[in-house]
Amino acid sequence: MGFWRILILAEISNFASLRRHLGQGRAAGLARAVKAAIRECFSFADVEVAGRNLIEIRFDCSTAHEAEEVVQSLEDHFRAPFALDEERYLLSLSIGGGLCPAFEGDDIRLVEAAETALDQAREENRAVLLDLSREELQSHRPALVRELPRAIAAGELFMQYQPKVHVRRQEIASAEALVRWDHPTRGLILPGEFISAAEAAGSICALTLWCIKQVIHDQRIFAERGYDIPVFVNISGVLLADSEFVAQVCALLEGSSAKIGFEITETAVIRDPAIALKHLQQFADIGVPVAIDDYGAGLSSLAYLKQLPASELKIDKMFITQLTSSNRDPLIVRSTIDLAHAMEMEVTAEGVETPAALALLSVMGCDLVQGYLISRPLGRDAFLAYVEEEAHRKIAPVGLPNLRNGGDFWKRALA
Repeated sequence: MGFWRILILAEISNFASLRRHLGQGRAAGLARAVKAAIRECFSFADVEVAGRNLIEIRFDCSTAHEAEEVVQSLEDHFRAPFALDEERYLLSLSIGGGLCPAFEGDDIRLVEAAETALDQAREENRAVLLDLSREELQSHRPALVRELPRAIAAGELFMQYQPKVHVRRQEIASAEALVRWDHPTRGLILPGEFISAAEAAGSICALTLWCIKQVIHDQRIFAERGYDIPVFVNISGVLLADSEFVAQVCALLEGSSAKIGFEITETAVIRDPAIALKHLQQFADIGVPVAIDDYGAGLSSLAYLKQLPASELKIDKMFITQLTSSNRDPLIVRSTIDLAHAMEMEVTAEGVETPAALALLSVMGCDLVQGYLISRPLGRDAFLAYVEEEAHRKIAPVGLPNLRNGGDFWKRALA
């Protein structure tokens, strides 16, 4: 039995150019073909398709060095042309992974580490493996808190935007803003590391205000290019109890034409329900929409849900990633969608990574989708290019044809 847990994300980085040569139909099966090839080479691993051009590889091993050897073997294997339908193509893979001791198994941190490693792999054009047991990843939080003010002033923090697409209208309805830190010596730092450190040290207020100001700035640039897209910013539960922060934010937004919403978790409200609900109502009173994030991941409470002045409910990706392979998850998702609609809220499904999940969510009546099938988080300029190219429309022919033939089946199955 392995002592280490490993998650590797392998992204076909030249997928767009390959699709032009293969055609949309054949390109849709490319990830499945790569998955089969990886399974053949690494029979000990659990390999799944996680998006149009993304493959997820999970396995356990005895040492961290073994994980490095697997990554090296993966790189070596795909340096040779890849056979597809008796033709050979050169694939370019971006490989990022995370590993941690099995006894410290934290799926959220492991996924976050793998996603961060993949971002870094894209930028540096090399495979990246982040070891969550490394001392520097565990002990540098106090240093990160001290460095935050300097990092903000030096422009080391930047925002990325992940689009949310309206399923029926097939348009980008909004985007989620995500802060990143490109440290000069440590490289790309896990958001969970410096955000939780800022919360513990009382620096989260300054960090969040910087994020909101940066989003206002970026949103003006979107508007100048003709795109009036609402952007949602994550608000820590610590700040929902901070009257001074709420007053600063209200003053900031009332003096701008920005279309900004806030994403909050249920647990953020449970900390101090009376104060949190009061402050959320202040946001609602000045026209700031509120989305309930990661619904179902915590202690979901209908008592709080009915009191929240929220217009959107986001179903946690833990229910979406297994949507087409689980018996219970579709029932949970369908009932959550019906509940939210009854409370006059729109529903967003997070973590949409496969066309099958998109098709099923559409049949269920889900309003918005977000995830790697639609797009990974993008920097401001890349996000603008994505919007201008209407890249989200390219997923429709892949994700929705089954609705014509399979819609009645899913409706009967979920009735």
